[in-house]
Parts: sequence; structure tokens; C-alpha cells
Amino acid sequence: MALKARVLYDFHSENPGEISITENELVTLFTEEELEGWLEGENSRGEAGLFPASYVEIIRDHITSNTNNNGLSSPKTKALTPTHTSYTSSDSHSHRGLGAGSGGSAGGSFHTSQGSDDDWDDDWDDASPATDAPRGLGTSPPLYPVTTSLPGRRESTQQHQHQAKSSATVGRNLNRFSTFVKSGGEAFLLGEASAFVKDGDRICVVMGKHGPEWQEDPYPFTCTIDDPTKQTKFKGMKSYMSYGLTPTHTNVQVNRRYKHFDWLYARLVERFPVISVPHLPEKQATGRFEEDFISKRRKGLIWWMNHMTSHPVLAHCDVFQHFLTCGADEKAWKQGKRKAERDELVGANFFLTISTPDVPLDLQEVESKIEGFKTFTKRMDENIVVVNATINEFARKQMAGFKKEYQKVGQAFTLLGQAFEMDQQVYAAGLNKAIAYTGEAYEAVGEYFADQPAQDLAPISDLLDLYRGHLANFPDIIHVQKGALTKVKDCPKQEGELHDRCNIISCATLAEIQHFHRTRVRDFRAQMQHHLRQQISFFQKITAKLEDALQRYDDDQ
Repeated sequence: MALKARVLYDFHSENPGEISITENELVTLFTEEELEGWLEGENSRGEAGLFPASYVEIIRDHITSNTNNNGLSSPKTKALTPTHTSYTSSDSHSHRGLGAGSGGSAGGSFHTSQGSDDDWDDDWDDASPATDAPRGLGTSPPLYPVTTSLPGRRESTQQHQHQAKSSATVGRNLNRFSTFVKSGGEAFLLGEASAFVKDGDRICVVMGKHGPEWQEDPYPFTCTIDDPTKQTKFKGMKSYMSYGLTPTHTNVQVNRRYKHFDWLYARLVERFPVISVPHLPEKQATGRFEEDFISKRRKGLIWWMNHMTSHPVLAHCDVFQHFLTCGADEKAWKQGKRKAERDELVGANFFLTISTPDVPLDLQEVESKIEGFKTFTKRMDENIVVVNATINEFARKQMAGFKKEYQKVGQAFTLLGQAFEMDQQVYAAGLNKAIAYTGEAYEAVGEYFADQPAQDLAPISDLLDLYRGHLANFPDIIHVQKGALTKVKDCPKQEGELHDRCNIISCATLAEIQHFHRTRVRDFRAQMQHHLRQQISFFQKITAKLEDALQRYDDDQ
């Protein structure tokens, strides 16, 4: 029987080789093995291709039947869920970028590395074929075992027995490629997380007016990104762009390359499974030193940095602070890099860092909020596509069509003025000049239209692209939280520890959703205000130009 999977979220194909899938649709899988976070299969319309593995749930309840001597089938039974089996996960990053290392090791430390220190010092090509994958995909990480017990866990024998009983009661997810498993959510829920958490690593969730929220940042800061400069190494054989970063809490500039941002992004995605880390600007294979591309990339990095510094958790995590503050000391930079890649507070252990309000959440209310947010993000994503297409088409018309039409009118007035000049009457000279200036005014207005989209429409498009990246992160985040809720529902008589751990995941998820909404309101309010101010200024400039042309027709001139 072909392996089937149920679609959890809509996915619209954007590249060759991908196929679109729809929520609740059943798809046929060609293989269970992931290709860097993607699965290959066929949708209900007969289209074959790739789709994100985290967007589907493999149906594991295979039904078997045995035929007796009379040709009758025996009763159908579901496959039993193993409870004390060790697995080895060879999956790569999911659509959001979660790797096997994110949830493979529950409590023991696991170390990831994206190249040795020598690789770090040598030039990583910002757009090498190996890294030019779709956003959120990465290279295959090492293999990490997923076990039901943890080595070196400091617990009493009684606690170990209780854990074994708990693991036996709560069935494991057979889909080891599930985001709930890879993120460490399942291991944490089953009580398998174990790590020493320092006070400085604790993340507080507080109960706000509208529900759980990340504790407000007591020391907010921002970070500027100066114009990049082209630098060389290996006696000029290798060139790269360096960006100057100056955080306000140190006022000391550090230089970073795009590959450094890319490394930081991978670390943050691995560290924070229920926090939406904004996507970086896309890589580009050619034209990396062209002025337009450099300007666009810098603008994208500024958007990214603003979202990072405004997040109360991401802004103050160790790896991000090291990225912002470590200067030219190569040894210190390497030490910070190695420390980040050996971080134990990732995957299941991340949830140990979260402190929640004393009063637990109502799980039914949590589920309702999550479903409401899921519906909201789906509608927002659909409308972002529509708005982006509309404003891009309008911008194209302004830069080409409107400019051309106004220039036609201006040229027509110019020709009329040239015809009038053949009269050579002295009293007609003022009129002739006025008509000629009117032609010039219309051509200038055409240039205004061509230049304007960069001032008001392009920033909106950039913001929409940034939020599409955020929206692409949330299916995985929601999947982790819903996986925890499902486990609790399956074991209603389970001791309070299971509910407590589910409460931690729920609090963190709702806090991130609340931060998303607050940031969204802030960003879109500011951007729409900017857009309308630019529009008003634009039409005032046109009006001033036309009024100037009108004054040329006064009889005194």
C-alpha cells in the first residue's frame, strides 16, 4: 500500500519541481526519506513534485489483515506504538530550518558545527551552489540518537522509575521527521530534557492583559548597519562585502559579512523552536557587488536587525550579543562561535529555560487561540500575495506607463510651442515660453511618477516579504504546540507533570504569537503612515510644478 500523508497547512509552489498542496488533502509519498526538509510525492490532482515535510503528517495507522483457510479476513488491528525503542534520525532541516540536532538529543549535550574554525576564517562564498537552497533549507546535519533515557541525568532511582512509567504511558510519535519530534517538543513533554540553566539564560513569560507575553525588555537597544564596503583577502584573490554594525548599547562598530548573518540565523533557529526568527535576505549567485543588489541586501538586513533587536528574547540571547559585540579579536570570536555550536540549551532543553505564570492555562482555551491564529495567518498570507502583486503592478505602471504618457503630453505641448515660435510676434513671446515650460513640466511630472514607487510602494513590498517569512515559520511553531496538546489529550489521567510541561510549551507559543501581533501592528501602522506621507508629498510636488507652469501665463511675463 502506498504511503499516505495528510496535509496540515496550505503550500503554494513557487519554484520548478514543487507542487501545491491544500490543508486536509491526502497526498501520496514516493519515499519517506526527506530531502533537506522536503518530501517527494503526488497530490490529489496527480501532480508530482516536492513539498515541505513539516506541512504534512504521515499517516501511520496502517491496517493489516490475515486471511484464514476459509478465505475470510481476520479482524483489522492497528500497529502498536513502541515505547522503549531507540531511533536514529537522519533527517535534514525542515522548511523552517530545524535540524535533527534540534530535537534529537533530549537531555545530553549534542554539538553542531557548520564548518571548522578554519572554514570560518576562510571565505565562505555567499552564494555557493551548496548553500543556494530555498529559504529555510540547510545542509544535512550529523546523526543524533533519540532515546527514551538520558545519559548522566542527575535524578534519583525513584525519578527514573517514574520517568519510565511516564514514557510507557505516553506513546511516541512514529514519525521521527515530525517537527514536534525534531524540535525537542516531544522529548521535553516526556520529561527527557536535562540541562543546567543559569539565571541569565532564563526566559520569563508573564500574564499580560491579552494573555501570556514575553517579559518586557528592560534594556532595549537598536543597531545600525552602515553602507557596506568591498574588502579583499588572499592578496586580492577573494573579495567580499563587509557591513558595519553599531549597537546603541555599546556604540562600538563591528564588521560582519553576510555569511556571519547566515551562521547566526542557523544558530537561532536551532536554539528557539517556538520563536519566529525572521528570514534573511535571499542569496544571489551573480551580481553580488552590483550597487543595486548591495543596496537591496543592506535594506533587507536593516529590516532583519530591527526585528531582532525588538524581540525581548532574541535580542539578549548570548549568541546574538556575541555577534553584535565581539570586535576584531579573532580568538574571542572563535571561542564564542564554538560555544554557540556546543550550546546545550537547544531542542528539548530550550523549554527548561522558560519560566511561566503561576496560574496554568486552560488547554481548551489555548487550542481555540491557536486555531484562531492559524486561520488568521492563512488569510494574512493569502492577502499579502494579493497586495504585493497589486502594488508591484501599480509600481510598474508608474515607472513605465505613467512616465511615458506624461512625457507624451509634455512633448505635444513642446511641439505646439515650437510651432507658435514661428510667428515671431513680440507680444506672443511670453505665451510661447509658457507653453514650452508646460511641456517641460509634464515631462518632469513623468519622472516624478517613475521615481516615486521607491519611496512609498517598495517599502511596503519589503515589509510584506519580511512578514511572509514570519508566516512561513509559524506552521512549525504551531505544530510543536499542537503535538503537545495531542499528547495530553491522549493521556487525560496522566500525572500533573505532563500538563505542566504542556503548559510551558503553550505559554511560550502564545507569548510568541502575542509578540507577532504587537510587532505587526507597530510595523504596519508605521509603514502605512510613511506611505501616505510620501503620497501627500508626491502630489504636493506635482501641484507645485503645475502651479509654477500656470504662473508663466500671467500677462506681465
